[in-house]
Amino acid sequence: MEDKTPIDRLAVDGGTPVRCTPWPPRHLFGEEEKAAALALFEESLATGEAFGYNGREEDAYCQEFADFMGGGYADAVNSGTAAMYVALRALDLEPFTEVIIPPVTDNGGVMPVPLMNCIPICADSRPDSYNVGPEQIEARITDRTSAIVVAHISGHVVDMDPIMEIARARNIPVLEDCAQAHGATYKGRLAGTIGDIAAFSTMFGKHHATGGQGGVVYTRREDLYWRARQASDRGKPFGVPGATSNVLCSLNLNLNDLSAAIGRPQLKKLPSIVEACRRVAQDVNNACAGLRAVRMDTGLPDSQGAYWFVVFALDWNLLKGDVALFTNALQAEGIPCIAPYTRPFVQEDWYKNRAVFGRSGYPWTSPLYKGDADAVYPLPNIEGVHNRQFMIKIHEKISSQDIADIARALAKVESAFLRP
Repeated sequence: MEDKTPIDRLAVDGGTPVRCTPWPPRHLFGEEEKAAALALFEESLATGEAFGYNGREEDAYCQEFADFMGGGYADAVNSGTAAMYVALRALDLEPFTEVIIPPVTDNGGVMPVPLMNCIPICADSRPDSYNVGPEQIEARITDRTSAIVVAHISGHVVDMDPIMEIARARNIPVLEDCAQAHGATYKGRLAGTIGDIAAFSTMFGKHHATGGQGGVVYTRREDLYWRARQASDRGKPFGVPGATSNVLCSLNLNLNDLSAAIGRPQLKKLPSIVEACRRVAQDVNNACAGLRAVRMDTGLPDSQGAYWFVVFALDWNLLKGDVALFTNALQAEGIPCIAPYTRPFVQEDWYKNRAVFGRSGYPWTSPLYKGDADAVYPLPNIEGVHNRQFMIKIHEKISSQDIADIARALAKVESAFLRP
């Protein structure tokens, strides 16, 4: 049997890689953002007044964000983690109650829960997705459940209608973590408009950004909006006529006018950014249609993803090896990919060691918590997903050549891993 030629041999085995050029930069910020920032500085220089927060730019950004969402209310904060904290504070949860959290989320999406002296309860994912499902949420509900958090991972929207039915039947509020889902839709509705309140991250890597860091709390309920405003600015009495003092204890989590000035032209670009990401994802899917054992996740029916990255599933009935070997081979071909995407928060040291408030173990060890502080939550679905799925980061500037390289590299690696 003849040896494979260098071009056919996997790069990880010494062959010629499909791609030797770096992955294309995104060029997220342009002249519009630069001009907006400079205009703010020029005004400051001319007036002698420093720009701050809760000013004209931030007010405009919040209004324009709410307009993008089709109405409602928006409060800009200084990070996605802050947005989660503020949204949870707006729900006014009782301490030592339980908040259901999806298995795949950033640590910043779960840490606000124990910081509020509530207990994060991990639900499993759907069997075929990074996203949590309604059955998995329902399995974790107890009489101590005070809120449900869902995260739209990779820009694919969670199956929200059955989750909202479960939540409404029990009068449990739902918080949507939309950090990766700017502009994604579910049955014609934007992610973030379906639950009671939503949190967005606007850090530099997201679909649209307010600079290096930032976030937005969004809701269609005016009462939650005013509580969010209070929670994001040290309990100032926003929405409380006649109040003369701060009305609750919280932190200073405001955004600022410079970040908001950058965010305003970014918001104008957001529809075209999301549409371009969808075109890239569709072209990747089309280019990979001939693969036998590798399939791209296109999300739920009647939904449109925002595609912060694309997810592929491997069919181990047709392939040999494991996901680590497969993705190592794909990376050697010049395609940036990750597997597993992230591990469940219950595997993190801070969670296992209950490292929240000194060595106290609070909130789990409080006598006011009536649940099982040592409960273990089996996650067989997400374990299975991690054993067969991986992700490739895309963005709106990915070219047809980049897409062709993805398809060629996947075909090459699949061919090498196919069972005889």
